[in-house]
Amino acid sequence: MTKAIMIQGAGSNVGKSLLVAGIARAFAARGMNVAPFKPQNMSNNAAVTIDGGEIGRAQALQARACGLEPMVDMNPVLLKPETDTGAQVIVQGQRYATMKARDYGKAKADLMPRVLDSFRRLGAGRDLIIVEGAGSPAEINLRAGDIANMGFAEAANLPVVLVGDIDRGGVIAQLVGTYAVLPVQDRNRIKAFLVNKFRGDPTLFADGAAEIADRTGWSDLGTLPWFADAWRLPAEDVMDIAIRPGGTFKIAVPRLNRIANFDDLDPLVNEPEVTVDIIEPGRALPGDADLVLIPGSKSTIADLADFRDQGWDIDLAGHIRRGGHVLGICGGYQMLGQKIIDQDGIEGPPGQVVGLGHLDITTYLEPKKTLTLTKARHIVSGEPVTGYEIHLGRSTGPDTTRGWISVDEKPEGAASADGRILGCYLHGLFSADGFRKSYLESLGAKAASTGFEARVDATLDTLAQHVETHLDLDHLLTLAE
Repeated sequence: MTKAIMIQGAGSNVGKSLLVAGIARAFAARGMNVAPFKPQNMSNNAAVTIDGGEIGRAQALQARACGLEPMVDMNPVLLKPETDTGAQVIVQGQRYATMKARDYGKAKADLMPRVLDSFRRLGAGRDLIIVEGAGSPAEINLRAGDIANMGFAEAANLPVVLVGDIDRGGVIAQLVGTYAVLPVQDRNRIKAFLVNKFRGDPTLFADGAAEIADRTGWSDLGTLPWFADAWRLPAEDVMDIAIRPGGTFKIAVPRLNRIANFDDLDPLVNEPEVTVDIIEPGRALPGDADLVLIPGSKSTIADLADFRDQGWDIDLAGHIRRGGHVLGICGGYQMLGQKIIDQDGIEGPPGQVVGLGHLDITTYLEPKKTLTLTKARHIVSGEPVTGYEIHLGRSTGPDTTRGWISVDEKPEGAASADGRILGCYLHGLFSADGFRKSYLESLGAKAASTGFEARVDATLDTLAQHVETHLDLDHLLTLAE
């Protein structure tokens, strides 16, 4: 029989995703057949799966920790925010609907059978499923119809481990307060707790842990020290990408309101001679940037309007006049063109908008989404790249005749006549060491870093050892049902 256990948090961003990856890697290293599962995720940072769908990128990293390819059943419901009140709903890898928050609340009951279907299918033949919750079960106002936390735990009859974040302060209140507000049937599902992100000697929290155990009756799985190498792993949230003191080559990345699929930045952050500067709204694009990288967007037209509202269009034009380089990926590629035509009203009222005008292309938004894993080649260097496409629309125009990557021997992407402005739909291309080195050095940067993918796996191994050392994983395994 497959065992399963659910990891829930006493709040958002307590480190659940990284924790699940570490626990999964640790049990996989013991020779167990482990898989991750998250019933519902909310993220515009998605991964394309081998079965032709999309899931949250955190679940893709967790799959990697287990030694598995990402599959849609690992994250059957993915919410991709498009506005402050609505999101595209992805169910078992495919677009289901675009809904306002209130309408989605009513639809969750219909989605639970499909979530359970994915859970059962994923569990077939495995030793252990590690389930990750979303947000916090303490949000009891969301309990009715819940499919993300206790609602799913009840439907699947799962024991729960509750995680607190001591780095925020008030961790005793986080955990004991959750105990206090939960209804009895949910409270009884929690079998153990752990404290995450402790800076310093974890034994100093022994009295605090004892207070939590005494007030809740839950087992103490341990206090996990801060994992300093977390920045080496692909980030789930763009704000998790540290502005690290790298070298003198500066890449400026405007943080779009609906930024999406920014895993393109992870290999660049790991380059010691490169500084990746995330430009928050209200800041100008820096005049000393060597490269402006415009990332993907879940709502290209709205983010283009916001780009102009920030004055970044003026900053970008100045950067180009000074001889700077620009790279647009996916939504950023579409923004760089002359026009974006949305006749079907996919991103708002039907019509068209004027692009930034730095590439001679026109983008046509179309209902059918492209979801592909892609092998390509950088035409100038001949270096292979492997990535993925996840977008609505197609781009065409004179600058596409200067495609700079090749897919199935056909040029893809677009380039300006002087080659300083590039765009493409392919995410993940910087993970290829050879291409990354060639591209950065063509811009005058030193690219000393190699083996990015190998370092991700090595960091997962280090994380697993960190978890093994400080948490009682044997007890956690006995709690799984």
